Amino acid sequence: MRFRLAPTAAQETALLEHCSHARFVWNLAVEQHLYWRPGRASAPGYREQCRQLTEARSESAWLRSGSQTVQQQALRDFSQATSNFFNGTHRRPTWRKRGRHEGFRIVGQRGNQWDVRRVSRKVGQVWVPKVGWVPFRWSRPIPVDAKSYRITQDRSGRWHVAFAVIPEAINRPTTDEAVGIDRGVAVSAALSTGELLSAPGLSRKEAKRLKRLQRKLARAQRGSNRRTRIKFAIARLKARETDRRKDWAEKISTELARRFSLVGVEDLKIKNMVRSARGTVDEPGRNVRAKAGLNRSIHAAGWGLLVTRLEQKAPGRVTKVDPAFTSQICNACGHRAAKNRESQAIFRCRACGHTDHADVNAARNIRDIAVGRTVTARGGIGNAQPANREPQPVPPLISRGNGLKSCAPPGAGGRQR
Repeated sequence: MRFRLAPTAAQETALLEHCSHARFVWNLAVEQHLYWRPGRASAPGYREQCRQLTEARSESAWLRSGSQTVQQQALRDFSQATSNFFNGTHRRPTWRKRGRHEGFRIVGQRGNQWDVRRVSRKVGQVWVPKVGWVPFRWSRPIPVDAKSYRITQDRSGRWHVAFAVIPEAINRPTTDEAVGIDRGVAVSAALSTGELLSAPGLSRKEAKRLKRLQRKLARAQRGSNRRTRIKFAIARLKARETDRRKDWAEKISTELARRFSLVGVEDLKIKNMVRSARGTVDEPGRNVRAKAGLNRSIHAAGWGLLVTRLEQKAPGRVTKVDPAFTSQICNACGHRAAKNRESQAIFRCRACGHTDHADVNAARNIRDIAVGRTVTARGGIGNAQPANREPQPVPPLISRGNGLKSCAPPGAGGRQR
């Protein structure tokens, strides 16, 4: 649960000092682990690093002036990040940079090492070691089981405090209704009910201003105050776009979790889809600028955030299906052909003539696969074949003397004429 922090100028200076200490300790731990090579002794663990931190604090007045709790928690975070890397769930922990990775964590029991109190209807205060009571915007109740919090500063200069609590899942609706979601670039999320949802971004005026600021940044001298001001202006616009996308994902995921008992989504490998196409010096990539624009559009659509929040709000009710051929299969008759999708938005079946929005048709196929149903060739519902089955050959239309068309293959029901 994240809240907007409102520190004073003096408190902001102290918070930045805590961030510097946490970043310094983290980078020292990274340097120690990067020194390890096969054949050398193992890198120090959390306990050994805490002992070394005590010695470093006794020798450095700058480090000793900070909070020992903040610095120890930086080591504990690094230990957890290293364990996640060796478990194969995260990348290797790397360096932290000033202005980009600003934050620290406080852990303790409520009323002991840290505390939270409510001052008024919309204002609360959180206790930070060696800083005091820092006000924040009280927008919702804080659970009593919260035992840690993290204070961060984003690149636009805004401060936030996030309490480590697991929110309760949304109750399953009484109806057994299922929905399929097809994620795209032009339409962020198309539902099998026919609804088309798009993640909000910057307005046309804001987008023009962002492009103008980026051109100014390219001309600004590095290290100048003008370049710093332009970077903050760009960061504020980017933060506004991110906030709108996150707000959209939160509202849509909550609505879907309340309306449907089962949600089917495509099992997309987003990390592989947004890889750069630059290639290497020996083998440069092709259409690099177009691929970069596509990657930005995928990120702006919020594909991963929407599914992540759905899985957290509706655990056990989100089913991921194989996305192969879901956009080529007709949901009415089951015929699959690449030419069924005439354009980004138009789907017209070459066999039965069924017409629908292409993304909505794909979403309905995803829903049927998620509930274990597939569309048979006669338009009924069955579960004998998967939806991505190999297409049956479509016989050519044969002209008859009476002007009618027949789809009967040669030799079926009589001799060929």
